[in-house]
Amino acid sequence: MCGIVGYVGTKEAAPLIWDALLRLEYRGYDSSGIAVLDGQGISTVKCKGRLSDLKARLRELPAATLGIGHTRWATHGVPSDRNAHPHRDCTGNVVLVHNGIIENHRELRERLLKRGHRIESETDTELVAHLIEEEYDGNLASTVAHVSRELEGSMAFAVIHASEPGKIVVYRDKNPLIIGLGDGENFVASDIPAILPYTRKVIVLNDGECAEVTRDGILIKDYSGRIVHREPVVLDARAEAGEKGGYEHFMLKEIFEQPEALSRAISARIRYDRVILEEEEFGLSADEVKCLDKVYLVACGTAYHAGLVGKMLIERLAGIPAEAVLASEFRYAEPIIPRNTLCILLSQSGETLDTIAAAREAKKRGARLLAITNSALSSLAREADNVLYQRAGIEIAVASTKAYTTQVVCLALISVYLGRLRGVLSPETERELCAELVSLPKKAEAALGVKDEIEKISSELFDRKDIFFIGRGVDYLTAMEGQLKLKEISYIHAEAYAAGELKHGTLALIEPGVTVVAVMNDPALSQKTASNIMEVKARGGRIIAVGSEECLLAVHLDGDDARVPVPATYPLFSPVVSMIPLQLLAYYVAKRKETDIDKPKNLAKSVTVE
Repeated sequence: MCGIVGYVGTKEAAPLIWDALLRLEYRGYDSSGIAVLDGQGISTVKCKGRLSDLKARLRELPAATLGIGHTRWATHGVPSDRNAHPHRDCTGNVVLVHNGIIENHRELRERLLKRGHRIESETDTELVAHLIEEEYDGNLASTVAHVSRELEGSMAFAVIHASEPGKIVVYRDKNPLIIGLGDGENFVASDIPAILPYTRKVIVLNDGECAEVTRDGILIKDYSGRIVHREPVVLDARAEAGEKGGYEHFMLKEIFEQPEALSRAISARIRYDRVILEEEEFGLSADEVKCLDKVYLVACGTAYHAGLVGKMLIERLAGIPAEAVLASEFRYAEPIIPRNTLCILLSQSGETLDTIAAAREAKKRGARLLAITNSALSSLAREADNVLYQRAGIEIAVASTKAYTTQVVCLALISVYLGRLRGVLSPETERELCAELVSLPKKAEAALGVKDEIEKISSELFDRKDIFFIGRGVDYLTAMEGQLKLKEISYIHAEAYAAGELKHGTLALIEPGVTVVAVMNDPALSQKTASNIMEVKARGGRIIAVGSEECLLAVHLDGDDARVPVPATYPLFSPVVSMIPLQLLAYYVAKRKETDIDKPKNLAKSVTVE
């Protein structure tokens, strides 16, 4: 959600900032803008719409070597030119961009209006520019640090002042912000992909830190004003990971990257037919594991669906009571956390604000924190006691694909590991489960082979108003993620139901021509799901059955229906394989509808506000 970029150096700032913002498009936005500072003052262009709309206006900016830019995802105020960032004060000397939400904005707005300020937008961000205007003491950094104490909420700022050329001041609290270090130039960004083509050396700001960024260096101070010395991190991410590599969309590229991503997630974590997790990845001793009373799995969206699978894995394989909870609900639910509780927090970006807030609540209540994330520099990774990295590689498309399957694999590894330490799994059973896990990358590759069949099926679905998904057990959890993918990018209404619940009310929604996607991967439940499918067919519904060959044999389908076979695996691991056709289905339906697949409307990749 929203993107920040800043540059100070020797190159022309505006085109570089625009290019960097382009690499943050996946975060979701509805307007954009750039401000540059040269010897004549600050010049700004901004507009509603895509970065392509902004590009035509870059010629209005002077050839300055310092600037800040922003892509906005609307929170306060409708998407418009007026509400787009950057925002300025009454004089035009203070210009800033902001990610996050200022929660006490009403009080601040009333106070500033009474003092005679001319507030031009509906945003909470502009108010900060006016506060800086009021309190500016000749030192922008100290003023920003002082103003931040008046603000409630979450925020990351990049600020420039006409009286201090050659300097960008940044501040971070509960929203990600990094500084990239170059040779005679430095960068500011809200996420790593923005600056990957320019530098691999970055410093991550912590909450409450304010920094002055010039072409020759940086100066960081903490909340109390003490200077912070921090060594940069050298990234190993490849700039080309942020390119489409010949694919039409990032989403399709990332779907096809899943075999490799799964291999990375599993590699070196299974040795000698056992799951081996390093101390920094897990951290609990065998005795501590045996004493665990409960495991919470806390996440949002797609990661929550992975957490639901994790709950089932942990209970079945490790014998520990587990509960999957939406992060946005966990924080306010007054959760009961027994003394020996492990809280597993899942977030691809590691910057999901609700999940970070839930982590802090769990820690306050005495839980041990384990993060599963894709980003080593993320807030969640630094908040947790231990981190198991997904190793999925950069994921650009808003609709998550390889992040989901690698999260499920990470949870499977943890479950097998816990099962062994608690004596629930015999060596033989662990060996069999490890063999299944090692086979998943090849099975995922085989599942990609249904691409042409799925593309053909999608041509008959793109004009539907409703599509339903059903399944039992872990297949119901796969159905939940499948329906989310479809509605995220195609905007078709989709719902997932536990197949056994159809006759308890939802069967009333089935009428002739309605499409139902049935997921079938557990032989122990396939006959039951088959009977539910026949209930749908008796009412004129059309079936798309996705599952293993053995399970698909349990159901009779006719010419209007479709079978999509996937390789069989241990049922609790099946979401990794059976989710791939559902991802492809969502992709090709959206493609037929000509929606913006990588950047669906109203959605953002990294949700950094509540």
